[in-house]
Amino acid sequence: MIPVNTPFFNGNEKKYLNDCIDTGWISSEGPYVQKFEKNMANYISRKYATACSSGSAALDIAVKALGLKKDDEVIIPSFTIISCAQSLVKFGIKPVLVDSSYETFNMKAEDIEKKITPHTKAIMIVHVFGLSVDMDPIIKIAKNYNLKIIEDAAEVIGQEYKGKQCGSFGDISTLSFYPNKHVTTGEGGMILTDSEELDKRAKSLRNLCFSQDPEKRFIHEDLGWNYRMTNIQAALGVAQFEQIDKMIEKKRHIGNSYNKLLEDINVINLPIYKTDYCKNIYWVYAITLKDDYNKTAKEVILELKDYKIGSRPFFYPMHKQPVFNNMGLFLNDNLPQSEKLYEKGFYIPSGLALKNEEIIRVSEVLHKILV
Repeated sequence: MIPVNTPFFNGNEKKYLNDCIDTGWISSEGPYVQKFEKNMANYISRKYATACSSGSAALDIAVKALGLKKDDEVIIPSFTIISCAQSLVKFGIKPVLVDSSYETFNMKAEDIEKKITPHTKAIMIVHVFGLSVDMDPIIKIAKNYNLKIIEDAAEVIGQEYKGKQCGSFGDISTLSFYPNKHVTTGEGGMILTDSEELDKRAKSLRNLCFSQDPEKRFIHEDLGWNYRMTNIQAALGVAQFEQIDKMIEKKRHIGNSYNKLLEDINVINLPIYKTDYCKNIYWVYAITLKDDYNKTAKEVILELKDYKIGSRPFFYPMHKQPVFNNMGLFLNDNLPQSEKLYEKGFYIPSGLALKNEEIIRVSEVLHKILV
């Protein structure tokens, strides 16, 4: 079986993990947590970073840190992972959905302004699959309407928009370190900001809002979570981060290899190599089927499985999610590109441990079942 993703460990991971065990620093109080935070903040050119237990936890913290309240509205893409809407709905905040581009997979900046109401407080942008969102028009809209930007850069660690790191654009930005990300800690996330106030708020929220006054430690003024990252997780992240440039180089090698091997299959659309503002980092190698092709993505995924090739469908559109429809949300939303992406899209093995011979094997199977 060629899995859709296998994490890659060939650096100092074991050394740093053994250090955690040898010193006894395995909890969130260990020194690797702060080192990992500092490394990521410097790399993305942010003043502050707060490591936490997952990308979803990072979104929860970001939303609450901004002080968003019940019945506020936040504009988000329909085509993204459920965590983005979930982090709003749990606080009684209303997600307002926009469609995404079939070519770039990212939210359409031109659709945002028409969704703004007096209740709109923020825009949550999500960079999807390896290309960045076109940030300039969104930043302009946010400034014109005095809206905050929550930037989910989980899938594009190392990607740049016009030479500036993704994760550096939001009033508050989030990362994920799940095993399929460019840097992994197994499970983990991070909140980034240039605001000292937001950073203090984030660090409090991840740690049950304990008082900073030692004499009042167990007296709480607010409710937070135990969303801490352990020293063991952070040690893994520090080792992974040391090879971030090699990780990105490998991702682009995988993407460019597939581009050459699959360019003659005329029933699929290959991912865009670059836009006017960024070059694809190929977090995953995402394919869409052409309109006149008679198979669905689900059918192709099942055929790939028969040949022991792992693959995954695209995100199910937020406005079609039963859990939200049962709450009365999104019942009248019409977002055809998000729906089409789910019906026609899938991604193939593209993890950092993927070997060249496996890339060739995947190409051979795709030629067999698609041509």
